Amino acid sequence: MILRVSFEELTALTASAGRVLDAYGTGGRVSAPAEVAATLETLLSELTGDLSVETLEQQQRLERALQAVLEDAKRRMDELIIEQYPAAEDAVAAYFEYAHVLTVLDRLRKMGMEMRAIIELTTGRPADEKTARTVTFPD
Repeated sequence: MILRVSFEELTALTASAGRVLDAYGTGGRVSAPAEVAATLETLLSELTGDLSVETLEQQQRLERALQAVLEDAKRRMDELIIEQYPAAEDAVAAYFEYAHVLTVLDRLRKMGMEMRAIIELTTGRPADEKTARTVTFPD
């Protein structure tokens, strides 16, 4: 399945995920699990446009990683609003970055719901670890 990502969303994801990885690598404020950091590294190396999500397992990994990115983007936005003021240029830019990550994550979550429904429809039972890993969704 294809996860569509606009240029603005791509820019926001790249910047936000980069900050999370930088903070993770330096032992900074982000307490992302190693799996999330590995997923973000892979995502950043492949993030040039729309994303191909082939399995429910991959969707779930991406969702956990983008959730960590979203949490960091919100924390950053909140800090900038408090440190400066709500209409400050940095605060407004942080809001848009947060909003773009939020909308991509929402589409990714909906994709996961659709994948689970298709797995249940085709197998007659809810998705489990095996089907999440083995059932593929072509682009």
